[in-house]
Amino acid sequence: GVLSDGRLCLGLHQRGGPARLLSFVHPGLARHLPELQAAGFAPHDARLGDGDFHELQLRDPAGQGIALLEARTFSPPRPDHGRSHCGWFSGISLPAFDIEQVRDYWERAGFVALGVTDDPVAQVALTSDTLTLNLHQPRAIAAPLLLFTDPQMAARLERLAAFGIQGSAELPSGLDPRANALLAAPEGTLLLLLEAET
Repeated sequence: GVLSDGRLCLGLHQRGGPARLLSFVHPGLARHLPELQAAGFAPHDARLGDGDFHELQLRDPAGQGIALLEARTFSPPRPDHGRSHCGWFSGISLPAFDIEQVRDYWERAGFVALGVTDDPVAQVALTSDTLTLNLHQPRAIAAPLLLFTDPQMAARLERLAAFGIQGSAELPSGLDPRANALLAAPEGTLLLLLEAET
C-alpha cells in the first residue's frame, strides 16, 4: 500500500531486502546505468532484463538503501487528499558518522549542500528539486527520520494526542517536548515533529 500527504509517499511492502529504501523514479533507467557507474554509483542489485520492471538498488556510504525505479508503481495522490496531521513534510534526516563522505555521495547524485544548519538534530542539509536531505550524527538518533514542521506544532501535538498518538520520551536533547515530538509508527518509521517555520 502507499500513503501520501501530497508531498511524501510512503510505500508499505511485505518483501525481503532493506527495511527502508529511499525510492526515486528514473525513466530510461537501463540506458542511464553506464552514466551512473561512471559517476561512481555501483548498484548491488540490478533488474534490467527485457521482462523485468527495471530497478537498481544502491547504498550510500552510511548504509542507507536507495532504489532507482523505471516508473512510479502506484497512482498519483488525488488532489482532494486530506492534509497531514503531522504538519509540513520538510524532508528526511539520515544518520551518518562520516558526514562529509555521505554529503559528497549525495552531491554526486545531484543534491546541493546548503551547509551546516542550526537544527538541533541535523548537521548538514542537502536539497534537490523534490527532496531535502539532512544528515545527523547517529548519537542523536540512530535511525532515519521523516521531518515535519509547523509554527503551531504544539496545537498539532494536542490533536494527535486526542487520536491516541503520543510522542516518545527519547526526544533529542534541546527540544521542548511541549512543542516537538518524536513518533514511532507501528513498523518502526520515526517521525520528528518540530516547531519551526514551514
